[in-house]
Amino acid sequence: MPAPSAVRHPRLLLAVAVLIIAANLRASIAGVGPLLAQIADDLGTTEAALGLLAAIPLIAFAVVSPLAHGLSTRLGMSQTVLWSLVALAAGTVWRSLPGSAVNLWVGTVLIGASLAVVNVLLPAVIRRDFPDRLAGMTGLFTAFLAGTGALASGVVVPISHVVVDGDEIGWRWALVWSGSLVTLAIAAWGAHLATRRGAADRERERGRTPVDPSEPVSGRAGMWGDPVAWLVLAYMGFQAMWFYMLVTWLAPFALTLGRSEVVAGIDVMLLQICSLIGSLVVPFLLRAPRLARWTPALIPLVGTVGVVGLVTVPDVFVGWVILCGLGSGASLSMTFTLFGLRARSAVAAGRLSGMAQSGGYAIAAVGPIAFGGLLTLTGGWLVPFLLVVLTLLAQALVGVFVGRDRHAEAGARPERVAG
Repeated sequence: MPAPSAVRHPRLLLAVAVLIIAANLRASIAGVGPLLAQIADDLGTTEAALGLLAAIPLIAFAVVSPLAHGLSTRLGMSQTVLWSLVALAAGTVWRSLPGSAVNLWVGTVLIGASLAVVNVLLPAVIRRDFPDRLAGMTGLFTAFLAGTGALASGVVVPISHVVVDGDEIGWRWALVWSGSLVTLAIAAWGAHLATRRGAADRERERGRTPVDPSEPVSGRAGMWGDPVAWLVLAYMGFQAMWFYMLVTWLAPFALTLGRSEVVAGIDVMLLQICSLIGSLVVPFLLRAPRLARWTPALIPLVGTVGVVGLVTVPDVFVGWVILCGLGSGASLSMTFTLFGLRARSAVAAGRLSGMAQSGGYAIAAVGPIAFGGLLTLTGGWLVPFLLVVLTLLAQALVGVFVGRDRHAEAGARPERVAG
């Protein structure tokens, strides 16, 4: 019997698996913002206090990202990704279990920890298996990530109001839905692993011992002492900080402007749909060498215009959301592309990704909490949004330096090859 086409073309199967996994990396947390009002009412707290809920995944990213390299060394990169997806499924269910509010917090921590590992390892997979399509594959990866995040943001509120047996199903079931694609991701990655094992068995039958070039060689990376790696870390941190401030607080801000709860959720969806478009533009910008040099610095300026417009001319609300979305998607795509561009190998890209995401998300975690604190302290939106603008300008400044064609040399050791 002829092999299925996906098995005859394992690189295509891997691409499909990577993109399905990408579809899970934002949806599980992007749906929280539009549901903050419902969650706060149900738990008897304030939306500002729940700023910490939005920051928990970012804190988990910061704490767990450095561990991803060690886990991939012990378990293998592919197995580590698989078990992280299983943990993501468990966290998604745990977060929505009825009863104590502790379930919400513990489930969110587990979601953040599992996403952290996958976020670190997938850029290394792309750097390893798609070196000739690095920018394009990264753009598609980011687009899938943003697209499903947009869908989750837009539909969680309507789903929460679906009536079953006379009662609305509420925010808990809506959040379960937002993470429902994880089962498909587990299946797709499992199919990729089966194909990879089959190829390994054939190599062994020929008397060769296949070596996965993605597996790190021995020794500790020295990325923390490399200035280029620190630039990538800062760029990662600032772009994530302003995005998560917006995705968490855009819907509550829209409500104060008189927009309905459903429309406010659609506003967050629009933000992320435009993120999808912005992420696809980056590969084209990077094709022109002169423009590529300045692209990391120019992208945040688009978001700056959008955020300033939200506060100063809210009558054009949708237009400013579109600009913010384009800037956030392009920023994320640029960041993931930098993991490959500023590393000389897949091994170095994995180490750079782990270091940058660990420190970067530590920076980003401050954002939603600080925004909520400033909102409570000042009683208005001007000062919190000023923080978003300052973050964007800081990202643009870092972009001036990270755009130079330099590599993070620390830990960039030669990769092993099969045979």
